[in-house]
Amino acid sequence: MKKIAICTGGGDCPGLNAVIRAVVKAAKGGYGWQVYGIIESINGLLSSPPKYRELSMQDVTHILTQGGTILSTSNRGSPFSDDEQGLANMARCKDNFRNLGLDALIIVGGEGSQYMASVLLKAGLPVIGVPKTIDRDLPGTEETVGFHTAVEIAADAAVRLQTTAESHDRIMILEVMGRHTGHIALHAGLSGAANIILIPEIPFEYPEIIRKIEERKALGRFFSLIVVAEGAQEKGGDQIYRLASDGRKLLGGISAQISERLFADTSIETRVTVLGHTQRGGTPSPYDRNIATLFGCHAVELIERGEFGRLVRMQAGKTSDVSYEVAERGSFSPLPLDSDYIRSAEAIGTCLGRKLAFRASA
Repeated sequence: MKKIAICTGGGDCPGLNAVIRAVVKAAKGGYGWQVYGIIESINGLLSSPPKYRELSMQDVTHILTQGGTILSTSNRGSPFSDDEQGLANMARCKDNFRNLGLDALIIVGGEGSQYMASVLLKAGLPVIGVPKTIDRDLPGTEETVGFHTAVEIAADAAVRLQTTAESHDRIMILEVMGRHTGHIALHAGLSGAANIILIPEIPFEYPEIIRKIEERKALGRFFSLIVVAEGAQEKGGDQIYRLASDGRKLLGGISAQISERLFADTSIETRVTVLGHTQRGGTPSPYDRNIATLFGCHAVELIERGEFGRLVRMQAGKTSDVSYEVAERGSFSPLPLDSDYIRSAEAIGTCLGRKLAFRASA
């Protein structure tokens, strides 16, 4: 009887529990394996003694729609540096894996977690990866667990801000997550009827934003809604960072800068809403629950076939897997500039902060 383990790493997101449920039900129900949950991501394997719990069918009852993760998570960076401490951490991790009698480890996470998974793989541990990140920026996969729920939350906020913007003739700015990519901003802005969407892939120019606002005023529309990704930046400028309470530099604050500039140039009252961790919480959408289930089951199938070192993915609407080489540290998947979403947004008159030869109506 195989013994496998699963852990969730990086920032939490809706759908993590759905992956855990799928793994437990497929592994225990389908093959009769034992399944352990590692607590607090890789940190659980580094603890002495290791932090884990055996997962039963009862443990995963009613968690399909539950946000967060029943195994806890951590996003404090990789403990596997090349120095003496990093090598000691790796040795302890391998010892704990061996002492638990594990046959495989499923790591559910984004770029940072999958990088750590690739390091463990190179050290000889049988690892399978499941992609999750609300940013949808992991290379090699078209879908990641959590993205669609984050878009729904951001789009709902955009729709709500539209009504108050129109009621007060204001410019409303909604700042959303996404790190160095604009997937959330573009999808949420398009479905939330934003007039202006600013993403990192297209550095913006203030004259183009103001032109759009003035164009709307000329048509009798005295309000505007702007959705901006936290990593967006002015053309020729830098991304904006803020210091977290623990001293880390985090993206965020671009919306405040835009607000000040637009008020100075247009004299229109401007308000900012930073959606923040709201995008990470709550019930996962049906789509996220479904892909989480598909990913979890595929991970178990890979273990059954003895195919390790693979990252589960969605490609052309089909679940498959790819080598860990695509998840090298520091790599991410930006929005392609020939995206149908970018083309369609500009075709209906949405301003992306750049000049266009052809302009649709406001």
